Amino acid sequence: MAGLVAALRLAHQGLQVTVIERSQVAGGKIRAQEIDGQFIDAGPTVFTMKWVFAELMASVGTDLDRELQLSQLSVIGRHFWDDGSALDLFADAKASEAAVEMFAGAAEAERFRKFCEMTSALYKHLEAPFIRSQVKNLPRFMLSLGPKGLALMASVGPTRTMWDSLGRHFSDPRLRQLFGRYATYCGSSPWQAPATLNLIAQVEMDGVWSVQGGMTALAQCLVRLCKQNGVQFKYNTECQEILVKDGKAVGVLLPDGEVEKADVVIFNGDAAALRQGLLGEKTCRAVPPRTGQRSLSAVTWCVSAKARGIKLDRHNLFFGRDYASEFNDIFTRKRLPEDPTLYVCAQDRGTGLDFEGPERMLCLVNAPAVGDDDDGALAPEFLDKLQERSFQRAKDCGLQMSLETQHVVRSTPRQFHQRFPGTGGALYGQATHGWLSIFSRPGSISPIPGLYLAGGSVHPGPGVPMAAMSGRLAAEAIMENLGLTSRFHMEGTSGGTSMQ
Repeated sequence: MAGLVAALRLAHQGLQVTVIERSQVAGGKIRAQEIDGQFIDAGPTVFTMKWVFAELMASVGTDLDRELQLSQLSVIGRHFWDDGSALDLFADAKASEAAVEMFAGAAEAERFRKFCEMTSALYKHLEAPFIRSQVKNLPRFMLSLGPKGLALMASVGPTRTMWDSLGRHFSDPRLRQLFGRYATYCGSSPWQAPATLNLIAQVEMDGVWSVQGGMTALAQCLVRLCKQNGVQFKYNTECQEILVKDGKAVGVLLPDGEVEKADVVIFNGDAAALRQGLLGEKTCRAVPPRTGQRSLSAVTWCVSAKARGIKLDRHNLFFGRDYASEFNDIFTRKRLPEDPTLYVCAQDRGTGLDFEGPERMLCLVNAPAVGDDDDGALAPEFLDKLQERSFQRAKDCGLQMSLETQHVVRSTPRQFHQRFPGTGGALYGQATHGWLSIFSRPGSISPIPGLYLAGGSVHPGPGVPMAAMSGRLAAEAIMENLGLTSRFHMEGTSGGTSMQ
């Protein structure tokens, strides 16, 4: 995603851009799985921060609504517990507050309202200096916040964990559990993530959309616009090495020995691959040494099945009983969780209409990023038991699905590691653990002249819109370095984007 955004912005400014793509299609973690002749989104499923793509389209002379068909979801998430309780959160804040009151009482609804005020203020003060800006060190970041932003950060408690912060906002443990789930959007544990990550809740409350044709339609749209602007794509081509001469990136080495020369290279893989020397020893210093844990991986099931019992919406969560054990299993014990939380994206739902017959679903539980280890944590019998526990969790909450082997495709941290080398299957780069962790991600400008970085493992972070922002920031840095005007007219690509 980041690479496509960067490539589009740069090509629109008249630069010659070539995308070196190791897969047969572009889009990074966005992908589709075919089952029974139907395609199921098998990667990211949540479309938020619409403004990121609206601004991108405007910057290249088109309009988002002209290029994609988006529908805002009235229900942003449906949440279930095995005690029979359930809670919908809505795009309408007042509707969510009313739902919380029915769910947990008037006092908790008031706490929810105050929580939303805090997350809204947090997002407002962090969007410009953090999300839209190049990575800063701590002193520069604090300076950019201004007096009001500093006061807000002090009240949030920068050294406080998300879990601790949520305990100060909510009395009902289910609400604490629900909003703690947003730490996983950064591949992290709410017990270790900083309280500032509560702003992720605001991102969803600002709107969640579905994309007609699935998330792959977004990637296909960007590819089409890239080609219209002259971008060349080389698919099924793995970059063997980023070439560095006299301390500067000068191109990439391809599998057949061909050299793709370039004035600038954008690396859009995981920063861990550079750190481990998978793109050549000379590029190891392009990213800081690893300072924290790998982020979450996942076990996913793409399913075509009939769903009976409780009514699903598009985005559904089935919570476990012992929430802390899930993250202890993953981050401390490095094993599949005994008490998983199950996410189900019912991709034929969200229209407000009842659905009958087999439907397309992506089911996901979090898992440790041990796809490059051989210690047996991902042995078939453990994966089978996890599948049994996960779907039993849904059944305990009232959902029944008829799973037949021929209609299920499972992916594990091992497959994710193969798709994203150097990661162990981590899907979000480095975990955002500790209050300084947001400053430990690499920025778009590497220490190696001519080499720039983009993707979910670099600033400003993981997720489709944030990865897109990283591509935008990489392009802006390149354009500024080349002396081209307008900070807002720039971008670069996937696996490695070269520019001649």
